[in-house]
Amino acid sequence: MNWQDRISQDPRILAGKPVIKGTRIAVEFVIELMANDWTESEIIQNYPRMTHEDIQACLQYASDLMKSERVYPHKVQQDGLNAATS
Repeated sequence: MNWQDRISQDPRILAGKPVIKGTRIAVEFVIELMANDWTESEIIQNYPRMTHEDIQACLQYASDLMKSERVYPHKVQQDGLNAATS
């Protein structure tokens, strides 16, 4: 699955948020629905223009975004206390 085939970003649509191509349905909205226990069939029933492939593209987009995220570890303080609060 190549999410680029189904997800687009355009500064004129939802301020440039990634959306399912040809719609104003944001990727973050689809992810939020799923996080709130909506099933794929419930999403498609309520948003009939959306397909299984669109939902998979949203998930793949989110996965790729998380993979590219940079994490900068912080030094762990002894006993979890910050020196400023000691």
